[in-house]
Amino acid sequence: MAEKKITSYPKEKINILFLENISDAAVQFFTAAGYSNVKKIAGALPEEELVAAIKNVHLLGIRSKTQITKKVLDAAEKLQAIGCFCIGTNQVNLAEATSKGVAVFNAPYSNTRSVAELVIGASIMLIRRIVDKNKAAHEGTWNKDASGSYELRGKTLGIIGYGNIGSQLSVLAEGLGMKVIFYDVETKLPLGNAESRKSLKELVSTADIITLHVPELASTKNLINKNNLKYFKKGSILINYARGEVVDLDALAKALKEGQLGGAAIDVFPWEPEKNGDRFTSPLQGLSNVLLTPHIGGSTQEAQHNIGEDVSNKLFNYLEKGITYGSHTVPALSLPPQEGTHRILHIHYNVPGVLSEINTQLSKHHINILGQYLKTNDKIGYVVLDVDKGLSKNAVDLLRKVKDTIKVRVLY
Repeated sequence: MAEKKITSYPKEKINILFLENISDAAVQFFTAAGYSNVKKIAGALPEEELVAAIKNVHLLGIRSKTQITKKVLDAAEKLQAIGCFCIGTNQVNLAEATSKGVAVFNAPYSNTRSVAELVIGASIMLIRRIVDKNKAAHEGTWNKDASGSYELRGKTLGIIGYGNIGSQLSVLAEGLGMKVIFYDVETKLPLGNAESRKSLKELVSTADIITLHVPELASTKNLINKNNLKYFKKGSILINYARGEVVDLDALAKALKEGQLGGAAIDVFPWEPEKNGDRFTSPLQGLSNVLLTPHIGGSTQEAQHNIGEDVSNKLFNYLEKGITYGSHTVPALSLPPQEGTHRILHIHYNVPGVLSEINTQLSKHHINILGQYLKTNDKIGYVVLDVDKGLSKNAVDLLRKVKDTIKVRVLY
């Protein structure tokens, strides 16, 4: 539940916009906290529509479809923070958001269980060739045959990317009697009996099922391609519930047709339709033992509720307390409220002398600083100041005049 009001600004003047059918848990969180101007829209908005809609918005909530470009951020005159109600933040121009002092939060852990469970489910479906048998039954053909159908027990699961999802999947797979190996560019502590592998080639050549859990980076684009698909164990299964650009789908289709791979489950694609009902095409359509799903890896009621609460709590803590833990743009600060003061947030470019000028100006005008917190990153600095209540308006005016200031906000 949201906490008791501590802000001095009128909550009815704060505009909150949630796109892409974000969980009602997020709406309820803010309305329960006294914010009455909360608007929820079912789908994503194209750039021009978002530019028009965002002008007076203070908090924006999105999922993976909405693209937050420089043009959108330029139009967002009052925007304080963006909540990405999903795992990734690649849909946001983080460099531009940083330069404008807009905090960007996400939910990196809230849907890990949903994805991990679905990978296990897909593994069972594919290794038993349920996809083909289901299709045959729907078409009126009885195909009761054990040929090409196997148990997961005793098979080797190869996990590429041993992060939050990969490590949880590792534990679930071991519980089913699988051997787990993993490959990650960083050194990771194995859970259970999982074993690391030194190279991608070493992993794919020995695993019966290979599952991808890597971020979308320049280094991961077409990570699975025609060159390394030839190293995959003959008849193995590939699962991609990570990012659409990670697998070369044309090369994968060729490997499936030639029998190099025995099946695949793909949930993410290089291009995805904007909304439900739009036409979708893929080179994998119609292929045997291939499971295609519309980016639903984290789409469970539990995950969406958890994400709604997680990101809402981060947005709320920033809006009402100035706390930035979990932000990808504004430096991370956590601080307790201080009685008998006004709290002012100051975001500035990270150049020498800004903090000195802040203190000099306030001292020169006899404004007592009762508390001060500072954190910087490569681009910007974030200062939280607790000042005497009677002098806070003077302090705000002075802080806005400090050279290299990006944004000043009175919290309470």
